Amino acid sequence: MDPGNDRPETLAQPADPARANDYDSFAEAYAADNENNIQNAYYERPAMVALAADVTGRRILDAGCGAGPLSAALRDRGAHVTGIDASAGMLALARRRLGDDADLRVADLRDPLPFADGVFDDVVASLVLHYLKDWGPTLAEIRRVLRPGGRLIASVQHPFADYVLQDPRPDYFATTSYTDEFTFNGKSALLKFWRRPLHAMTDAFTAAGFRLAVISEPQPDPAARELFPDDFQSLSTRIGFLFFVLEAPPSPAHPGDRPVAGS
Repeated sequence: MDPGNDRPETLAQPADPARANDYDSFAEAYAADNENNIQNAYYERPAMVALAADVTGRRILDAGCGAGPLSAALRDRGAHVTGIDASAGMLALARRRLGDDADLRVADLRDPLPFADGVFDDVVASLVLHYLKDWGPTLAEIRRVLRPGGRLIASVQHPFADYVLQDPRPDYFATTSYTDEFTFNGKSALLKFWRRPLHAMTDAFTAAGFRLAVISEPQPDPAARELFPDDFQSLSTRIGFLFFVLEAPPSPAHPGDRPVAGS
């Protein structure tokens, strides 16, 4: 999950960061804002779907699924999707969208995942890793539940954008946190993020056993040009999110594993 609306020029530290990331308290407002705004509906989600490519018949874990818009998009393209999220309120909205038979579970990405080894073909982590201070345990768990040859497809806030927006500027090479206030559909919410340098991201992926297949800085969906003319121009010419496709190396003991879609 992610705010998905324009970031302020200066990221101030609110008075009570302990209240940050309480998605249960603003789930309805966040989901309504996320549904059709330019950054989520016409930029981040289309990019994730495009990177996933042909997902027909693939078993996909949507890690941090929120209200389920990406799960729905992948399911519509033929995937078998399981969704997890730390917010019960967001999962209730996902169930409303996806139906009572959807496989949705409350789970915190900082904890061990409630799945056996190698049960997923892909894991999608849409704008969620930047909520975590330490990526190591989470990536190790994601790697564990992926089959050999499986993929992690992830989007995060661009570390260069976070660095430029903060005042005073942080140490670029350090992993630092910041908390800021956002408004979703008229409701105020505090969110806390962890910014880390690009090399720390790629180092964490490789330390978990992944191979970097794609790093992407895509453009928004052209359909947004007429719907959001000013925002489209801004989003098309400045840094927004950063996208990765990571591969779990095939096991030599399993030469018959299915190839990665789109490879």
